Amino acid sequence: MASYTLSINNQKKTVEADPDTPLLWVLRDELNLKGTKYGCGIGQCGACTVLADGNASRSCSIQMKDAEDLKITTIEGLSDNGTHPLQNAWIKHDVPQCGYCQAGQIMSAAALLKRNASPSDEEIQEAMHGNICRCGTYLRIRAAIKTAAKNA
Repeated sequence: MASYTLSINNQKKTVEADPDTPLLWVLRDELNLKGTKYGCGIGQCGACTVLADGNASRSCSIQMKDAEDLKITTIEGLSDNGTHPLQNAWIKHDVPQCGYCQAGQIMSAAALLKRNASPSDEEIQEAMHGNICRCGTYLRIRAAIKTAAKNA
């Protein structure tokens, strides 16, 4: 086990973990940040997406030995009270059904809007590719991203 000081949601957190432990498990099991979900464990579904230095990144694929130098934002750190424009738009468009993938969807959308304040449908589709929603709410996700872009 090694000691790591992480920058999580604008706070420094020190944890002990094996160097090859995925960041996902440290977030959930050590830091009690349960919004980031386990989906596939191989970086293909997007449920575990967080922002790493502002980029949408799969936390199941980031090993602890590589996480210490990153500025990590989880869904819990997107806003203090759940009123980020994306969170509001998700509610307005009634996006979630089961909700399991939604934190990862929102974090991917946050990375998109950070680099492109007015994305086209094609740019949204490209940025959200790989975030799987088993309930099929993709059209509502796209509508919510467009609404958030207008209100950001």
